[in-house]
Amino acid sequence: MNNTGIKLLSIQVGLPKKQDIPDALDTMDQEWTTGFFKEPVFGPIWVGTTNLTGDGQADLRVHGGPDKAINAYPYEHYAFWLAELNYKELPNGAFGENFTMTGILETEACIGDIFELGDALVQISQPRQPCWKLSRRWRVQDLVARVVRTGKTGWYFRVLREGNIQAGATLALVERPYPEWTVATANNIMLHRKENYVAAQALADCPALSVSWKTTLSRTTATDVAADTLARNFQ
Repeated sequence: MNNTGIKLLSIQVGLPKKQDIPDALDTMDQEWTTGFFKEPVFGPIWVGTTNLTGDGQADLRVHGGPDKAINAYPYEHYAFWLAELNYKELPNGAFGENFTMTGILETEACIGDIFELGDALVQISQPRQPCWKLSRRWRVQDLVARVVRTGKTGWYFRVLREGNIQAGATLALVERPYPEWTVATANNIMLHRKENYVAAQALADCPALSVSWKTTLSRTTATDVAADTLARNFQ
């Protein structure tokens, strides 16, 4: 990875809004509330510990918060999705991301990576796990499954130091404390956690991993260890 080549191409924000077509019969057109529809930001914008100014999430049970303050997605994936979906264009922010970035992929980005960006300091906290709203946004029923299967998920940043940022800036890697835990590796472990609960527990022990991922991995491993022990006792 070329540290000097990591760029923030664009910034997108949006507040939750109700989307619907009155009297629609197709469930894709019936009422839903989402912050998925984001608009580009031009000029400086403040990034706080839980959000960018002007950004918000509809379901705070699973989105937003300190560990998911910023959703980032590699621009390099867009060419793949244009071909995969047979679309002529997809705007930056098409995957609901706040940051459309270039110069770093899931195979290179690591949990715990700390970057200086403008006045702010941000840290990768977990891979992005897309929800059903991505499929509904683009009217592709299995889009979420495709994103997970390909590993082209993007990731979340937590904000260690608030400050002003601006599109076009370079992200400077300040620290990489856990090079063994790439976003791609974390995605693979989460996907196969029931078959490999030893790796799942090791990832759960990573201090920089988000609380929600720690909880999911630890719950899975505890359940599977108990089941494995019970099975051995009856052999």
